Amino acid sequence: QGVLKKKEKRDVLIIMRMLRRAVTTATTLGLLRYSAAFQFKKVPNTILSSTIRKMSNLFDPSSFYGVAQAPETKKFTMQQTMIRVKDPAVSLKFYVETLGFKLIMHRDFPQWGFSVYFVAHGVDNVPTSQDERWTMCMNTPGCIELTWNHGSESTQGRVYNVGNSDTTGVPNGDKVKGGFGHLGITVEDVYESCARFKELGVQFHKSPNGGGMKGLAFIKDPDGYLIEVLPQGPMITKPIDCCGVEVDGGEGYKDNSK
Repeated sequence: QGVLKKKEKRDVLIIMRMLRRAVTTATTLGLLRYSAAFQFKKVPNTILSSTIRKMSNLFDPSSFYGVAQAPETKKFTMQQTMIRVKDPAVSLKFYVETLGFKLIMHRDFPQWGFSVYFVAHGVDNVPTSQDERWTMCMNTPGCIELTWNHGSESTQGRVYNVGNSDTTGVPNGDKVKGGFGHLGITVEDVYESCARFKELGVQFHKSPNGGGMKGLAFIKDPDGYLIEVLPQGPMITKPIDCCGVEVDGGEGYKDNSK
């Protein structure tokens, strides 16, 4: 609309250069992997200028993409993430029946007062022998280790702090900005999967059309840990989601750690 002022032209050129670089490095504001979910709107020049300043401080990870793997690490596997759960019966029901994981191994350590349960996707036939289960588990990428400290199931209320602006276990009631953020699963259709979750009574932190990132969701497990739900294909959106939120609706982007 009209002739751009000199400063506005300069801002536009800077933005174009930074966006080209961001596409190459896939790090634009740390969110380009969700680019199809964004709806860009006209924003004031003050916000654009602020965004430019932030973008100029982004870390460029492109030099790491071509790094040769050290020979000593060739057979390493990202095998597990461990979370502590209050009640194993409740948690296993959620992860196995609601999310479709399979229990592939468990171990009890009564002498130390805890038990562990390993669940995973992509496993067809779980062996019956303990040794074979161990071998399968240690060679299955992306397991979740659910750790139960004996007796925690009898505790009233929440037991573990999930790291995302959580006051659980904090004496003075302050919210904790922890390092842990969330687990994540991918599904064929985010909207259909979330409709099923809703029918099963799963608690939503963000429905597919909620927030600023459209086409993905965050649900909560029985202990309150966040689980991101992403598509296995392109990031698509639908006019309305299972919670009745329209694609143009939602409260905007929210930092889960705050």
